[in-house]
Amino acid sequence: MQQKTILITGATSGFGKAIAVKFATEGNCRLILTGRRTERLTALQQQLEQATNCAVISLTLDIRDRNAVLNAAQQLKEQGLAAIDILVNNAGLAAGLAPIDAGDPDDWDQMIDTNVKGLLYVTKAFLPFMIKKRGSHIINIGSTAGKDVYANGNVYCASKHAVDALNKAMRIDLLPYGIKVTAINPGLAETEFSVVRFKGDAAKAKSVYEGYEPLHAEDIADAVWYCANLPFHVCINDLTITCLTQADSYYKIKNADWQPEA
Repeated sequence: MQQKTILITGATSGFGKAIAVKFATEGNCRLILTGRRTERLTALQQQLEQATNCAVISLTLDIRDRNAVLNAAQQLKEQGLAAIDILVNNAGLAAGLAPIDAGDPDDWDQMIDTNVKGLLYVTKAFLPFMIKKRGSHIINIGSTAGKDVYANGNVYCASKHAVDALNKAMRIDLLPYGIKVTAINPGLAETEFSVVRFKGDAAKAKSVYEGYEPLHAEDIADAVWYCANLPFHVCINDLTITCLTQADSYYKIKNADWQPEA
């Protein structure tokens, strides 16, 4: 199998880290991993290089900084890495959970700058690396919050609705180049998401998942791997994934006592 180059944003934890591990473990690839926490990036790079045959490049990068994103792209080009097969726009976050009248504008800026503008900056910077690459693929990590709006989720939901719209627009705009575009929209998933949303309050974050068997980061990594390894003529445009006890943002069942059949 021909070696593929995969760029993953937000690779220091959660979905991004699990996706990196999945690709490194399963395939002949080169990984380009970005994130804001250098120590975690370096540790992940060393872990993957020691455990797999995958080459790993790590770039400390805040995708909210447009110039930093452009400089990273130029750096890779100068290193002869101007061809990317798969771009996983994973970096994203929620900050705060409050009604619109009580919301913190700093939280709003952080979510919009990361979830929307950061995704755009990365896509714009690295599309030239993909347009001439046969079978290249953009995978945008969205959310069920981009499908339904829930109480106190206002700006986070708006940012993920924007991701949903951008995914559809990219699919149309990049059709002439044969670039696949896929949205993967997870529901309840126990990662650092809620810890970040609640500003490090681990107990409050843990309470979000009490009574549920949520998704795990590895579940989303499996879905990304599947979508990225379909036949050339097949593209999954949009995929929404929830745990069994969640139908959508509104309907969930706590403490379900279902048991698998023996």
